[in-house]
Amino acid sequence: MTVVVQPADIDQQNHVNNIVYLRWVQEVATAHWEAAAPATTRDAIGWVVLRHEIDYKTPASLGDEVVLRTWIGEATRITFERFTEIRRAAAGGQTLLAKARTLWVPINPETGKPTRVPSEVRARFSV
Repeated sequence: MTVVVQPADIDQQNHVNNIVYLRWVQEVATAHWEAAAPATTRDAIGWVVLRHEIDYKTPASLGDEVVLRTWIGEATRITFERFTEIRRAAAGGQTLLAKARTLWVPINPETGKPTRVPSEVRARFSV
């Protein structure tokens, strides 16, 4: 997924605010889930974040084109590990801006209560 840094993304230090990186992490995760999961699975499982870990490497600036890349790590019966890299698109994406590890927990969308990751979802997405 590619995004362009907007004026609202910039903080007082004149670079992308930390919360924007977090928003991007969530947006690319959601886009991946929507694109890769069958509709019946998307309807049956909701997701909430248990934990975010973000390492900031290099600041992004206004107008930068940024590439968001995500993939799944380990999927257990109760957590789903997801990794994200955020890179500047210029120079072939060689500059790592930030990387994140997020633990997601599946929920029943009707009750909002935690549920288990179905085995077919683990098999489809987990490494």
